[in-house]
Order: sequence, then structure tokens, then C-alpha cells
Amino acid sequence: MKNTFDLIVLNARPAAGKSEVIDYLKKTDLAERQRRFHIGKIEEIDDFPMLWTWFEEDELLEKMGHARLHSDAEGYFLGEHLWHLLIERMALEYNKRLTRIPSYHDEITTLLEFSRGSEHGGYQAAYPHLPDDILKRMAILYLDVSYEESLRKNRKRYNPERPDSILEHGLSDEKMERLYHDVDWEELPKIENKFIEVRGIRVPYVVLDNADDVTTQGGEVLGTRLELACERLWSLRNIPGLCE
Repeated sequence: MKNTFDLIVLNARPAAGKSEVIDYLKKTDLAERQRRFHIGKIEEIDDFPMLWTWFEEDELLEKMGHARLHSDAEGYFLGEHLWHLLIERMALEYNKRLTRIPSYHDEITTLLEFSRGSEHGGYQAAYPHLPDDILKRMAILYLDVSYEESLRKNRKRYNPERPDSILEHGLSDEKMERLYHDVDWEELPKIENKFIEVRGIRVPYVVLDNADDVTTQGGEVLGTRLELACERLWSLRNIPGLCE
């Protein structure tokens, strides 16, 4: 019997520890990763590189004397629909991989990563943009930190020399306040503290408490907490009849 997830969705506020979790998993031996975390060979789909490309294109268009397509001069999206387009784009990228490689998930676990704030629709608006085939495969690992902790780590990680870096990009305090002060994770309708429901499909979730910043500590402190979260998520994902 296959012992690894097909698809884990990593959600959290910015700088909450998502990239650090992925980095930890990648540095874990494959056999140990499969045994402890039910995660195989890792492939990531992150909306940040897509978003950053839009910003770069808008800057180039403006220099060429054309209208910006995605963002205004302050770096805010021109419409809420663009946040949803990123979700659709990630889903498209994932399904292209499945189409190209029929045995894709025999070895690979896909990690799909994004943050959503209430200001731009939150998770309640984001999840419905994932197609049914993804909803039926996925499990959600939500890293829980306060806004204050997210802001602190965002300031700490930001490297102005590498604004396009996955591990070192950051937002201004103003953007953090506007976009991510409020998140709707706690407001999502939950079923028995185990599932969220999207279009009648039950999606399992587990919350990993990162208030004490174990993702920065790393090592076995992070490994133990992550193992417990993944084991619970694996049990929920494999409840008989869930994916039917």
C-alpha cells in the first residue's frame, strides 16, 4: 500500500514557517521522510514566483510606455480576481504534471504553498478555485502564528538584495497590515475539527502550532512536531470512503 501523500497544501500567514518546513523536509533522507512524514520525493508549487513575475512584467511594461496589467505603482493587485487567478494557475501547473507523467504520484508528493488574507477573499474564496480532482487528493497543513509573529519574521527574513527569493522575500509593514492582519482560517466552517468542506468534498486538515517558532529552531524539535501533525493528517486522509 502506498505510504505517501499525493498532495499537501501548506497554508499560513507570510513568514509563518512554510518555506522552513519545506527546507527541513528536503534535507531529510528520503526513506526517513517517507516513514515519519508520509512524504515522498518533493515537488513544490508556490504562487510567489508567479506573483513576482507579474510585478516584474508590470515594471517593464511601464518603462515601455504601456499600462500595467496586474498591479498598481504601489504593488497592489488591480483586482481581487488576480488572487484567484494564482490559485487557478497553480492548479493548472499541477494538472499538467499529472498529465505528462501518469505515474507521477508513485514517488512524488506535491507541496502546494500559498497565503491568503481576509482583505483579498481569504481561504473561503481561494479553495473553491481548486478543481474537484485536486480537492479529493489534497490534505491541508496549516501553520498557525499570530499576526505579530508573522510581522516579526517577515521583517527578519527580508533581504533587499534578494527580493525575489523564496526564503528571503518580504513585504512592507504597510502591506502586511493591509493584506494579512486579518485571516479567515478560524472562520472557515469546520467538521469535527478534522475537515473543511468545499463543494461537498471533505478535505482533511491539521493545524501545526508555530507560536514558539519551532520552524526557525529546526532540528528534532521541528521534526517531532511535524511528524505528529503529518501522522494525524495521514490518518484523516485515509479514512475509508473519504475520496469517493
